[in-house]
Amino acid sequence: MKPITLLLSLLLPLHLTAQLADKTHYLKTVTTSLESQWPNNRTIHLVCHGHSVPAGYFKTPVVDSLKAYPHLVHAGLKERFPHAVINVIVTAIGGENAQQGARRFDAEVLPHRPDILLIDYALNDRGLGLKQAASAWSEMIEAAKAQGIKVILLTPTPDTRSRWEHPEDPLFQHADQIRHLAAAHEVGLVDSFQRFQEAVASGTPLEELMSQTNHPNHQGHQLVAQGILEWFPAPTKP
Repeated sequence: MKPITLLLSLLLPLHLTAQLADKTHYLKTVTTSLESQWPNNRTIHLVCHGHSVPAGYFKTPVVDSLKAYPHLVHAGLKERFPHAVINVIVTAIGGENAQQGARRFDAEVLPHRPDILLIDYALNDRGLGLKQAASAWSEMIEAAKAQGIKVILLTPTPDTRSRWEHPEDPLFQHADQIRHLAAAHEVGLVDSFQRFQEAVASGTPLEELMSQTNHPNHQGHQLVAQGILEWFPAPTKP
């Protein structure tokens, strides 16, 4: 058994099964609401919880929220669902890790009553280690699910200083752990880490996707936003 798999088997409840949420059906109730028109529609709340990347930091201290993936997702959803009222809320804090995010979860995330929660902490979780990070992520996932919130986990965007294709690299390991967490908790997954790897493999230099060593630029954020939008199938035309 791989170390990460063994770790999760110790941390997660035995009744959980290793199966990712189905992208076709997981957000069906939300997308149905997004398709509804006034006066039958309601406000859909999407919360982005995490560190500096969803907070919109580009080349520190510049914060370019309008080119970061929460705003790009908002714009993409509005294009896809023109009758929807959508509230995208960013509860991310630059420099924070998942343990810190879990401590303020009840006070600063749940009160927004999100329909959908995105969690993105892995870049900073390298300082925590795998076990503490898995525990914090699981705590937030379980608290959200208990409230009927749909959860989507994000693997990390790159750090140009890491050996991101090496299994012993911490960023690689945290990305793998998040995949296991998504399957174990049966929630959604956006594999940002893999998307960047595929973009580089197809010929895009990593530097063209980054604003600094550990923050994506607009093009990099677009990769993440595209992955999130895949969870929201376009309405079927009559």
